[in-house]
Amino acid sequence: MSATHATHATRAAEARETTEGTVYTVTGGDWDEITQAAADRADDEKIIVNMGPQHPSTHGVLRLILEIDGETVTEARAGIGYLHTGIEKNLEYRTWTQGTTFVTRMDYLTPFFNETAYCLGVEKLLGITDDIPDRASVIRVLLMELNRLSSHFVAIATGGMELGATTVMIYGFRDREHCLDVFELITGLRMNHAYVRPGGLAQDLPPGAIDALREFVKKMRKNLPEYDKLCTHNPVFRGRLKDVGYLDLAGCLALGATGPILRSAGLPHDLRKTDPYCGYETYDFEVPTTDTCDSFGRFLLRLEEMRQSLRIIEQCIERLEPGPVMVADKKIAWPAQLALGPDGLGNSLDHIKNIMGTSMEALIHHFKLVTEGFRVPAGQVYTAVESPKGELGVHMVSDGGTRPFRVHFRDPSFTNLQSMAAMCEGGMVADVIVAVASIDPVMGGVDR
Repeated sequence: MSATHATHATRAAEARETTEGTVYTVTGGDWDEITQAAADRADDEKIIVNMGPQHPSTHGVLRLILEIDGETVTEARAGIGYLHTGIEKNLEYRTWTQGTTFVTRMDYLTPFFNETAYCLGVEKLLGITDDIPDRASVIRVLLMELNRLSSHFVAIATGGMELGATTVMIYGFRDREHCLDVFELITGLRMNHAYVRPGGLAQDLPPGAIDALREFVKKMRKNLPEYDKLCTHNPVFRGRLKDVGYLDLAGCLALGATGPILRSAGLPHDLRKTDPYCGYETYDFEVPTTDTCDSFGRFLLRLEEMRQSLRIIEQCIERLEPGPVMVADKKIAWPAQLALGPDGLGNSLDHIKNIMGTSMEALIHHFKLVTEGFRVPAGQVYTAVESPKGELGVHMVSDGGTRPFRVHFRDPSFTNLQSMAAMCEGGMVADVIVAVASIDPVMGGVDR
């Protein structure tokens, strides 16, 4: 390298010492000159690059600390905690029913899975699992499968955006909007629903919901093949994803990875089949797998899982028999008399007239339920559901009071993020983006 080039490269990559080691601030110049100048300073020095926590390719506030040698990643670490909300601690200061308004906000792309896992745990502690009305269980399954679609649409859309496939992004968010429209019709909200409650649901399906669901399935049957046309057989897309983010079955099992990451390694592990809940054992659907162990296989899996979700949604529509959506025990069943009004969800006027005008006992009971909550027998349970990202588990402990003693979630994004280093080390810097997109982490679930 000439003296001029060396001077320019050194100026372009100024070094400073940090707790992470020597960090180079790159302000311009040819990349080869910069890396060579850095190498010339000392053979044992390394370049450490921070990707995030504010970066369009890190799926939220995730900080990736990359040690690089040229364009090759020699070490990768994840820095988390930038979105910490203290949800698990806050649950200890709220009644069991109020807890659903917190957990729905954890992984904000999979609210119905958060709510259902939490409520299944509360119901198990209460010993009322078998008392949940069939209609409530069917609607829970229906909403979770709709939610699986919306989550996978975001995974494919954001992954496409980060690769420069803007049409994929537009299509993905277009179809997610259709999912959110159905959520809004049923729950009154597009996100953070708190619709699944201990004992059942906040309210029944509104008029017109079945017709809207049938129209939604018809629309998705038409739209899903577009992703195949855009991506599956696109040589550029395939070349960008194949053999990138590689993690074999042994690696998945060692790191506890679940969901599409595990199934892309050929293991058909799905809690809906292996440890069914909400009556999933009575539905007809397949658990897709691939043996590619890479980002492309995970993309194909998510597409096929969406097709299977449509199958389940169609079965749910046919099973929706009239009936209650909350357990009969009035000491638990609150709030089960909600209505969708112009200002969102609230107690139905008929229910208010009843407790205010005709029954003092009902009014007192309602007041105690709202302000104090119901008591849950002392004990601890672990319940888990198959979220779009993998096993979403909740370990909850009750001391016999009206509030949880402790609630801890096993969020799949947190566990799956451990595989980032194994997928990225030894690969190129540009492939880190592909690998993280294939993991599909949501930082609300990681930091909780």
